[in-house]
Amino acid sequence: MNKNDLIAEVAGKTGLTKAAAGDSVEATFEAIATALAKGDEVKIAGFGNFVVATRAASEGRNPRTGEAIQIPEQKAPKFRAGKGLKDAVNG
Repeated sequence: MNKNDLIAEVAGKTGLTKAAAGDSVEATFEAIATALAKGDEVKIAGFGNFVVATRAASEGRNPRTGEAIQIPEQKAPKFRAGKGLKDAVNG
């Protein structure tokens, strides 16, 4: 399912127009991204949690030259599925 499929599904289940459903989906994604950018955790009961994890700085190698390079610390969004979502997927 891609974003357009999701918008069509939301429109079909809610009775909204595709334009209104698209605005709702976009607003939801934007709200989640904004909260994560501020360092907040987004918890959706029965669905899961969006969190920001920090990857420590490390040393890597350039595959062409074998030269050592420093990889800086990075923040990455992560999703942990909740019980309701796990149950829906498993049966």
